[in-house]
Amino acid sequence: MTNALDHEKLSLRLLNFAARVGKVVDALPNTRLGRHIAGQLVRSGTSPAPNYAEACAAESRKDFIHKLKICLKELRESRCWIQLIIKSDLLTKLQMSELLDECTQLCNIIGKSIVTAKSNDGAASSPSGE
Repeated sequence: MTNALDHEKLSLRLLNFAARVGKVVDALPNTRLGRHIAGQLVRSGTSPAPNYAEACAAESRKDFIHKLKICLKELRESRCWIQLIIKSDLLTKLQMSELLDECTQLCNIIGKSIVTAKSNDGAASSPSGE
């Protein structure tokens, strides 16, 4: 039961992250760089939530791991765009620090989930059966 609650909590965090990314994208300046980053960040930052939802409905452990890897890839890309926003002074570090921290935490959670799923996959496929 705890596992289902953990999935729901993580799904909600990913949805909240996507909503916050949307607000950041709308706050970016209407410059060539601002528009470029906005387009990239809106795609990568809103992608992890539905990819995680797909992972939760995976057809196999291999499919689950694959979808989690996509989720992690998109989160890492988002983190890079957030860092570029800060480095380019498009928005302040103070404005972006909580979103950057949340993105890093989500990367760590999804990354750990991938390691755990791979470990469990190896145990399930071992000759002893456990």
